[in-house]
Amino acid sequence: MTRPNILVLMVDQLNGTLFPDGPADWLHVPALKHLAERSRRFARSYTASPLCAPGRAGFMTGRLPSGTRVYDNAAEFASDLPTFAHHLRRAGYRTCLSGKMHFVGPDQLHGFEERTNTDVYPADFGWTPDYRRPGERIDWWYHNMGSVTGAGVAEITNQLEYDDEVAHCAEQKLYDLSRGHDARPWCLTVSFTHPHDPYVARRRFWDLYGDCAHLEPGTGELPWEEHDPHSRRILDSCERAAFEITPENVRRARRGYFANVSYIDDKIAGILDVLKRTRQAERTVILFTSDHGDMLGERGLWFKMSFLEGSARVPLMIAGPGIAEGRVEHPASTLDVAPTLAALAGVDLGEVSPWCDGADLMAGPRGPVPMEYAAEASVAPMVALVDGSWKGTLCAADPPQLFDLAADPSERHNLAAEPAHAARAAAMAAAMRERWDLDAFDAAVRDSQARRLVVYEALRNGAYYPWDYQPLQKASERYMRNHMDLNVLEEAQRFPRGE
Repeated sequence: MTRPNILVLMVDQLNGTLFPDGPADWLHVPALKHLAERSRRFARSYTASPLCAPGRAGFMTGRLPSGTRVYDNAAEFASDLPTFAHHLRRAGYRTCLSGKMHFVGPDQLHGFEERTNTDVYPADFGWTPDYRRPGERIDWWYHNMGSVTGAGVAEITNQLEYDDEVAHCAEQKLYDLSRGHDARPWCLTVSFTHPHDPYVARRRFWDLYGDCAHLEPGTGELPWEEHDPHSRRILDSCERAAFEITPENVRRARRGYFANVSYIDDKIAGILDVLKRTRQAERTVILFTSDHGDMLGERGLWFKMSFLEGSARVPLMIAGPGIAEGRVEHPASTLDVAPTLAALAGVDLGEVSPWCDGADLMAGPRGPVPMEYAAEASVAPMVALVDGSWKGTLCAADPPQLFDLAADPSERHNLAAEPAHAARAAAMAAAMRERWDLDAFDAAVRDSQARRLVVYEALRNGAYYPWDYQPLQKASERYMRNHMDLNVLEEAQRFPRGE
């Protein structure tokens, strides 16, 4: 059996509730809609952790933060953790990354044989939260509501510059792969930073949503005291009280976000066009997902860091040879990506990675979907389970939560303390306590934070050596140089040949 090529398309902070069965009809995303038509679409997929680095480490390894020890956006991703890139490379695949993966630590490859560009975020321990100082706000890197009040139009931003480069490098890599110099099947992971805030978009995408009927949240802003304790901490950490957020600010921020979803669609369209024109599409599996979602002003919350649906739900679609299209109702997880890609490549994870929180998406319904969060705006590790239409959360610092997502998709009614649901609440809490030792989890997080804060302060004294990936371009090996035969070069670099 010929093993397929694999193209992984990942975006940042894309709210999965906008993908009830592929993209919502009103989104201007023709490339993703076309992909959805031929995909297996997981309508209820969840992140491993609603924050960039821990969510991505889970996506790469199939392990929760308690297993990867990537608790937050400054926790080291250890080199001895096998990722799907390791598994595929070990099985004979050529592996390449273009774009963001928020790896922290000196290893900036984690199984990828090649990386086309650097990351958009730092690789050191500077963004470490500190549970010893609950409520502390670290202004120079914490989210604040300036992303909402500053929403609007620009033709270039820090993030736009980055994603333009990510898409260009991915297209160039696909052209190079088509030339046939390497007979191995390949796995190319392309990871964008949009539609992550700030909610600033190019004019041609902004203009697509001038008459959009979805510029206001379904649930408006709630008074601070009506929020659950963790949501209050998120509001405080984002300095909500320091900003006057008008209804127009909300509409502009959501408009900028939707516009950037269309911007990403345009980039994906270019990549898929190159894949088709280089005649690689028929033998390539395409997987599309996000690291986590964005609350987008629902209940007055923005960004992520929450187990609520807008933050924790992500899109997940897979298309390719032998993959039946259609909507899948049962819950899935980004933890399932690594075992799924391994299975598609014929890799037995039982041999090389016997412990995994994920499951092969092609094998049918999995068990309850777990999530963890132990980063900024938390004061103790938080855990959650999604079991069918039920979601439960547990944290030593907060009252438990239980939501019936079928009856209450907006999660306004916590049923954990209601007598009518006592049996289900007890069963869900017991299942979570059986899976997690919250005291041990808390001790591990605190130990990690304390060690990193010491190391970071030390390494910023004296000579500073960054861990950020430094892409090397060997100019003397590109295009035409005098140690090459021009006739051989021109023929070798052409695809297709003889037409």
